[in-house]
Amino acid sequence: MYIDTTKASIARVYDAFLNGKDNYEIDREVLRRVQQVAPEASQLAWDNRDFLIRATRFIASQTGITQFLDCGSGLPTAENTHQVAQRLQPEAKVVYVDNDPVVLAHGRALLEENEQTHFTAADIFQPEEILANEVVRKYLDFSEPIALFQFGTLHHYDGERAPSDIMKAYVDALPSGSYVGLTHFYDPGTEEYSELARRMEDMFVHSPMGSGRFRTMDEIASMFPGLELVAPGLVRCVDWWPDGPRVKPLDPVQHCIIGAVGRKP
Repeated sequence: MYIDTTKASIARVYDAFLNGKDNYEIDREVLRRVQQVAPEASQLAWDNRDFLIRATRFIASQTGITQFLDCGSGLPTAENTHQVAQRLQPEAKVVYVDNDPVVLAHGRALLEENEQTHFTAADIFQPEEILANEVVRKYLDFSEPIALFQFGTLHHYDGERAPSDIMKAYVDALPSGSYVGLTHFYDPGTEEYSELARRMEDMFVHSPMGSGRFRTMDEIASMFPGLELVAPGLVRCVDWWPDGPRVKPLDPVQHCIIGAVGRKP
């Protein structure tokens, strides 16, 4: 397994943001740069991870879905999809997709954890490839509802194809009754937080990682084509079914990441 430690990796940068141990100096450099403009920048990653946990818990406990396709799974720094889902639905199957070599090494270890958790190496921004993937097709039944996750992924996509088109390809392939969870860096468009979002974007894009777009509400909403959003809709991650009442003020960066869960009719 070759790991290029001269280039930052999205998965390892998130690991650094979450105080993990699977990262290198080049990855921590990204964190330090973003912290120059937003000292509490690591809260972006925690809000994203906490959203994943709450959304998985909701789907596993409320919808009857027992199949999960987690795109851009990242490193097992904190609670992971399969742990949350299988605690509530022991028979839940989870297929993780990622193409980072460090993630792949951890993925192989996950395969030994239980027979319901699977891993495949592929490019999550090529939906046609993912949907035809041998592992995905072997372990997920596309005649039954599936939960598709794109948590903290599409803001790292900067290709020619529109993110909304990527998501439409995924959603079109899902059966009725499926759910989609997605989070994304957000430019609130307000004087107070828009400048912060743009400064963070500038640091991400010009860092050794080279990606991290803060898109508008309309741009992010377009990534839920034809889906019925679960209340409260597309909101700040920290506002989506929080675990209790808020007793401390939000950090400024918490206004700059939003998410939603949508159901395919």
